[in-house]
Amino acid sequence: MNAVQEVYKIARAQTLIALLSTVPGYWFTVAFIDIVGRFAIQLMGFFFMTVFMFAIAIPYDHWTKKDNHIGFVAMYALTFFFANFGPNATTFVVPAEIFPARLRSTCHGISAAAGKAGAIVGAYGFLYAAQSKDPTKTDAGYPTGIGIKNSLIALGAINALGMICTFCVPESKGKSLEEASQETITEE
Repeated sequence: MNAVQEVYKIARAQTLIALLSTVPGYWFTVAFIDIVGRFAIQLMGFFFMTVFMFAIAIPYDHWTKKDNHIGFVAMYALTFFFANFGPNATTFVVPAEIFPARLRSTCHGISAAAGKAGAIVGAYGFLYAAQSKDPTKTDAGYPTGIGIKNSLIALGAINALGMICTFCVPESKGKSLEEASQETITEE
């Protein structure tokens, strides 16, 4: 298989995963955010991302066998589903609701920038960390890393940390922006 065919095959697989898991995850968020609440969606998203990440990572060698690729893809897709029916959606909805009006746009911008910075660090960090421990098996130009299995375990731990941090996020479901941001309205 030449390089163009390989890139096409990977792009096709990523597109299918996006269409079958990422996009429906957002649809579920839109459908349930005012029913279930932001806190519950974010907590559930982090919880299932943690579960699926560890389910992929711990028996990683099992998933590398050809007969098990479908199961790997299914769990990978479920991780993306719960990322989007979870923290990917709530991390831009909640800041727009919980900060006081006079600071809302600034704090929302800072929150968004922090999220983007985290995504950059995560993407590049995983690329480097996932490199093989064996210097002869690393991709050209990369130093040795901790391996894919250990990188996935680290991602699972980070998801668990996100789940714990969710307990610091106030619920804004069913509240006005003033109530959610804990602003009081005084009449003069």
